[in-house]
Amino acid sequence: MSHDLNKLAIEAAKGRLSRREFMRHAAAVGVAAPFASTLLSQGVLAAETPKKGGHLIAGLKGGSSTDVLDPALNASKVPYSFLRTWGETLVDITPTGEPVPYLATSWEPSNGAKTWTFNLRKGVLFHNGKEMDSDDVVKTLQRHSGEDTKSGALGIMRDIVDIKANGKYQVVLELKEGNADLPYLMSDYHLTIQPGGGFDDPNAGIGTGPYVVTVNEPGIRHVGEKFKDYWNDEVGHADTVEIRVMNDQTARMSALQSGSIHMANQVAAKTAKLMTRLPNITIENTQGKGHYPFLMHADTAPFDNLDLRLALKYAINREDMVSRILQGYGTVGNDFPINKAYDLFDESIEQRTQDLDKAAYHYKKSGHTGPVVLRTSDAAFSGAVDAAILFSQQAAKAGIKVEVKREPADGYWSNVWNAQPFCLSYWSGRNTQDEMYSVAYKSDADWNDTNWRRPEFDKLLSQARVEVNRDTRKQIYSDMGRMVRDDGGAMIPFFNDFIDGVSKKVGGFVKDPSAEMSNGYALIRCWLA
Repeated sequence: MSHDLNKLAIEAAKGRLSRREFMRHAAAVGVAAPFASTLLSQGVLAAETPKKGGHLIAGLKGGSSTDVLDPALNASKVPYSFLRTWGETLVDITPTGEPVPYLATSWEPSNGAKTWTFNLRKGVLFHNGKEMDSDDVVKTLQRHSGEDTKSGALGIMRDIVDIKANGKYQVVLELKEGNADLPYLMSDYHLTIQPGGGFDDPNAGIGTGPYVVTVNEPGIRHVGEKFKDYWNDEVGHADTVEIRVMNDQTARMSALQSGSIHMANQVAAKTAKLMTRLPNITIENTQGKGHYPFLMHADTAPFDNLDLRLALKYAINREDMVSRILQGYGTVGNDFPINKAYDLFDESIEQRTQDLDKAAYHYKKSGHTGPVVLRTSDAAFSGAVDAAILFSQQAAKAGIKVEVKREPADGYWSNVWNAQPFCLSYWSGRNTQDEMYSVAYKSDADWNDTNWRRPEFDKLLSQARVEVNRDTRKQIYSDMGRMVRDDGGAMIPFFNDFIDGVSKKVGGFVKDPSAEMSNGYALIRCWLA
């Protein structure tokens, strides 16, 4: 029994088993929590020792010539993963979903969680040699606030009414209303701390992370060199890291197999099982909060018609999508962005299934005639074009014509997503229900990519933030989920596994349910074995 638990503790230390799952295993065999925690600590010590040096290369899909370094405008996978190499936030989230100190060493709520005091880490240097202090933090948060910002974090910053420094190493935030989830929000990657807040040059790529930006060629490649004065020895093991933008699936997989790259994201589900047979590759698939939505602008004809939105939602066959597009690497969705990976998820919400009679009924009631144009590209996710075509075939059975328009991969995130009224996209999810809804479904959220706005929904969101009773809070989130499901502009047929391909020459890969490529941290968590 002890031997088996030791093995599980090492797996947990490597990120292949969550702390919660390990403690559950321990309890099942009668091991007390204190002793289980000791075993877990020993597992950390027994896990692989990182090796230093070398040039670690990732071939990633999700890059474009329009990408910028500015964290506020970070919207796709390549800039996201590169940001993780050179920038850091006040708070980080562990693979088990807990907020932990990062550039902040601690935080303390007061005044009914309306006031939050963050104590900052001392001696942290930016890549330009300046020490990070409260002025940098205050200005960074201010740059992502205010109605003139284009930041993807605006949705979570609007409820902060005052940001001020209290000495050199302390920052105090005042909120409109209490929010127990604020530390989670401060982990949002857009809120990467920059010198002077990034006001002078947000695209300079100067942060506090383990790597200094040396090459920035959007749509081609990005390179970072180890920062000699970096403060944290636990990450940043390679001398240099590189991201090669490889949006073509075949080229990306060929490069991984040949060894010219060490890691690749978004392995197509239909090839993942085949690649598990390769002796030099490991397929790391992680269940989490990521999902692939079909986005309808609820304020734009013809999608401003609820009956049309319902017709499309009833027309899709979710099980078929999971089977044929994800090859089983995922789970069925229910037209709202929350699944059982989130705390306080309500499993009693009725699962919507394909109903062609209801789809035809709502379509006729909508009064719409002619094709519905669905824009897509495999830039959205591997298999996005196939998913669009499959949906068009499913919808045709209800008498709905869906015209699939394939868009260029380059520029998809600036020209199609959040711009065209019906398109495919992806979301990695967020740490909490509050954050997911605040960023993408709150009426005034900058990334409200369905243009769905309901004051009653916003009111429930505010109520949930200050509710301390978990059962009551769960009911509020349940009501919000039903509202998005039945009225919103997002059709969410499936939650995807994150499928990454990793060379067996790489050590230290951690499965992280927050996002692909170990929540974007693969290049700083991993090493060349």
